[in-house]
Amino acid sequence: MVDHLANTEINSQRIAAVENCFGASGQPLAVPGRVLLGEGILTKECRKKPKPRIFFLFNDILVYGSIVINKRKYNSQHIIPLEDVTLETLPDTLQMKNRWMIKTSKKSFVVSAASLTERKEWISHLEECIRHLLTKTGRQPSTEHAAPWIPDKATDICMRCTQTKFSTLTRRHHCRKCGFVVCADCSRQRFLMPRLSPKPLRVCNLCYRQLLAEKKKEAEADRRQPEPIHSAVLGYEPSSGDESDKSDDDKADQWPADTEFYTSEVSWSSFHS
Repeated sequence: MVDHLANTEINSQRIAAVENCFGASGQPLAVPGRVLLGEGILTKECRKKPKPRIFFLFNDILVYGSIVINKRKYNSQHIIPLEDVTLETLPDTLQMKNRWMIKTSKKSFVVSAASLTERKEWISHLEECIRHLLTKTGRQPSTEHAAPWIPDKATDICMRCTQTKFSTLTRRHHCRKCGFVVCADCSRQRFLMPRLSPKPLRVCNLCYRQLLAEKKKEAEADRRQPEPIHSAVLGYEPSSGDESDKSDDDKADQWPADTEFYTSEVSWSSFHS
């Protein structure tokens, strides 16, 4: 089906319509072989509170953004290569039902659908596209994923020291390694994690110690390696193996203390038939 639609006029028109909705703030989406398979509105669990987001599924990427005027204007465009995506279904909470997590090496987040059937359709089509891409490229499924951020309202106290109580003056912060909500004293350190960012990122004290230990262990292992035999070929080197939500200040209801978060156990409005 994808091959049949790749060069059709209707597919080109639909992709152009998505580009127009994002306007100058969005990236070009029309590339040879790309097909728009479906679209719909999902609820994304953001830092402050759950919010509706528009999602577009292509055969090689997943695009989402904030809704300004539905069907007419979107912003805050995000583009996720499907080769980097892993999916995980999640249990319902009191606030959200039909949830699943979209995990990537740079960012992981939770979305929910309006119905169980809708969730099944989204996951089914996403998994089909991912399988096709991995088969085509010969790549293995991604195993390293960024930690999802625990929502601000999930806790009133720091999740590390469990002593500091958050208030208007005492800000919440997030560890980029574990995603926990932590206070400033528990997250004064920064650590370079190239997979996530070219700049050092805020991490909690516990993750900082763990990252330092891992770095030291890797350095010791490198020192034990025998000296490499340099090739006579010049220039040869051995190869080595949010966003807009942050500005929101909306208030949400307090999460129950026993809420289970990210642990395993849209309307999908258009399909090409």
